[in-house]
Amino acid sequence: MMQCDKKIVNRLKRAEGQMRGIQKMMEEGQDCYDMMIQLSAVRSSVDKIMGIMAAQNLKNCLEHPDSDPKIQDEKVARAMQMIERK
Repeated sequence: MMQCDKKIVNRLKRAEGQMRGIQKMMEEGQDCYDMMIQLSAVRSSVDKIMGIMAAQNLKNCLEHPDSDPKIQDEKVARAMQMIERK
């Protein structure tokens, strides 16, 4: 299991704040174009978080291999899947 990285948590909090801002924009009836720009920023932020987490997971798999080669192969395969989905 990956340890919670403070930088990732901060990025998630920032994205959460952006989402709250978008909700407020909707409630206030602001322009759709402006909200779409903000949604695009949130999506980019979440994509970045996913990339960082996937890279950290793969690094962890390689730096701390499992003693069972089959389990290690499965862990690396899962880490690669995370990167591919990103």
